[in-house]
Amino acid sequence: MTHFPPRPWLTHYESGVPHDFQPSDRTLPQLLEHAAATWPDRVALDFLGASTTYRALLGDAQRLAEALRKMGVKPGARVSIMLPNGPAFVTAFYGALLAGAVVVNTSPLYTPSELQHQLTDSGSETLIMLDTFYPRYEQIREHVPVRRVLVTGIQDALPFPKNLLYPIKARREGTWVHVPSSERVMRLKDVIRSQTQGAPASARQPGDTALLQYTGGTTGTPKGAMLSHRNLVANAEQARMWMQGLREGQEVTLAAIPFFHVYGMTVAMNLSVLTGATMILIPNPRDIRMVLGGISRTKATLFPGVPTLYNAINNHPDTAAHDLTTIRACISGSAPLMQETARRFREITNGANLVEGYGLTEASPITHTNPIFGQQHEGSIGLPFPGVDAIIVDDQGQPVATGETGELWVAGPMVMQGYWQRPEETAATLVQHGGLTWLKTGDMATMDSDGYFRIVDRKKDLIIAGGFNIYPREVEEILMTHPAVLEAAAVGIPDEYRGESVHAVVALKSGQSVTDKELIAHCREQLSPYKVPRSVEFRSELPKTAAMKILRRELAKDARERVKAQRPSA
Repeated sequence: MTHFPPRPWLTHYESGVPHDFQPSDRTLPQLLEHAAATWPDRVALDFLGASTTYRALLGDAQRLAEALRKMGVKPGARVSIMLPNGPAFVTAFYGALLAGAVVVNTSPLYTPSELQHQLTDSGSETLIMLDTFYPRYEQIREHVPVRRVLVTGIQDALPFPKNLLYPIKARREGTWVHVPSSERVMRLKDVIRSQTQGAPASARQPGDTALLQYTGGTTGTPKGAMLSHRNLVANAEQARMWMQGLREGQEVTLAAIPFFHVYGMTVAMNLSVLTGATMILIPNPRDIRMVLGGISRTKATLFPGVPTLYNAINNHPDTAAHDLTTIRACISGSAPLMQETARRFREITNGANLVEGYGLTEASPITHTNPIFGQQHEGSIGLPFPGVDAIIVDDQGQPVATGETGELWVAGPMVMQGYWQRPEETAATLVQHGGLTWLKTGDMATMDSDGYFRIVDRKKDLIIAGGFNIYPREVEEILMTHPAVLEAAAVGIPDEYRGESVHAVVALKSGQSVTDKELIAHCREQLSPYKVPRSVEFRSELPKTAAMKILRRELAKDARERVKAQRPSA
């Protein structure tokens, strides 16, 4: 890189958003301590009718921290948390950090082999998990370094009499799992109750690692991004500065996106704690009826989410029966937000400010977003956050001209420390220049003269047909404008003549029908000939991650294997 990039985006910041940003020296536990001191009686957690104040949340986290210390959990030890959104997750997260441990977010969807890899790679000696997931751990317990398991159940967080009725319901439905207690396996609630008082936070520093967030599962073996207290606090503070209309101690956050995903952890949990917001905890984001009920029952005001979640609300038959008009601000992350999805959501919420943002695990995760109330550019990821530098570079790492496509690099206080025990991959991803640490995102993007960025697509998802570059998002945007299409993905499949051709995978709205020829004709009206899908596959639902991000690479793999199987053998 030959020069430091200009910052044209600063002139488009909303009034009040600072042009310069320095993160505070607070650790994550200090955010919770401040919230408990400032808003002690405010409800921090609302879970299916049960509520927990900030004072009570801090007390539970402190008692858990004391119990973990007595069990031998030392500063820097890894504690894996395998829980859905619920009071136990928030308590476990801050409790582990208060003890000085490093949290390892663990997806509840992991198979036994995936769980084994992550527990072993991270060296986790403590696992806090939901009881229904315990059988998966049982299959691998002799092959992982875990010394102690703390289990909890949905019933542990429910109010009376739901806490008594839930086990009966679970047994009737065949989902009940009995977990026998032992020296190694304990109930989380009993561990917390065993401590009469908690201890103050461990003397951890802002630069110490707070979290291992595993990423890269769709591109290869998952690797742990090391995120420090400073990284995570900085990103929550950046988000707070961006949301100028936010009212501290008054907001209600609909927390449906999973906390074990870095986006949900930062925007739905840590930002809420930073600002004293009430979190409405939704354990299963796929339960759209629960999401809708949570919004209307609590008059939620903030709703961070992902495109598939907003899209599901747009098309759910129960949506019209719920009042969603209290929603004021939504930042969509994790995947590209289709313009049709955003338009429809704003319509049914009577003008909620749904804006597209952008980030990645290695950046804690948010780096860009459109102004919440200011000038928004449809289809763009908006402007860099305060304190974020961003540049578009070519394959040699040199800046490209304004408007040209290249790889997006970002720098700022939220950029990770590196990958856990993977120095070579760290060196390939982080670049030192001009006194800054630049993160190579792997995403192809453009920046216009106003400083608004657009993600063209993942560098690795690029489809090359007859020498032409095709970015899947462009095709998906057109597919989504068809009135029958609910979800869409575009992938490349082998083509003997063109090298690759575009293959569309779609799920249709309930009660709708369309043929492959009709969809191809729809695309032909709006796309250059080389971008038009040559084939269409229909599915009832597209596969997604636990954070509801469409697994485009899984679809591509399936399609390519199908093409290979159909070829005549030599």
